[in-house]
Amino acid sequence: MERYLVTHSLLTSWYWTLKDNPYETADADPGKLSKMDEFMLTLDREPIPTNEAMQKGIDFEHLVNRAVVGAPDDSHRWSVAAAEVASHMTGAHLQFRANKEATVRGVPVLLYGRFDALKAGVIFDVKYSGSYEVGKYIDSTQHPMYMEICPEAYEFVYLISNGSAVYKETYRRDETQSIYPIIEQFFNWLETRFLMGRYLEKWLAL
Repeated sequence: MERYLVTHSLLTSWYWTLKDNPYETADADPGKLSKMDEFMLTLDREPIPTNEAMQKGIDFEHLVNRAVVGAPDDSHRWSVAAAEVASHMTGAHLQFRANKEATVRGVPVLLYGRFDALKAGVIFDVKYSGSYEVGKYIDSTQHPMYMEICPEAYEFVYLISNGSAVYKETYRRDETQSIYPIIEQFFNWLETRFLMGRYLEKWLAL
């Protein structure tokens, strides 16, 4: 039976088109993609050009993973923060993959995710962010998605750093909303914009 992938990265790309005018163009920066442009690349499963913020996130996560496996880069300016984040993940399964079959609005889907780390029922996700305020990730689709596809997890912890300070944002299973209404809203949005066929074409699970 055919199934269609649903991932956190797809849902979050859609979610961010709703935050601003998705059709707004960046006239002051012609080289910058609009949120809708980025979403369409994601919907077509095309790579999004790596910007400075994305690269910092990649670099910081790499430092954390090195520290977790006992090969820290102590020469890097973020090494202390990376070591603090890594201390929470010692002994964890890194880059753990999970999936779950479901049906949403009659569409057979395969929910899929790759966790930064999974340890004793706790999912950890590493974030680099230049600024942080409490509750920054409360509306994220990530913890609802990952909790759904990992039934043994009872808690999801975002480990956030700007390269010096480290913050924790924790969500328990009993306070995490279901991912299914979010996916239903996503499918409704695709249909109203005549993009459902494009999704079904591009996100067929092989």
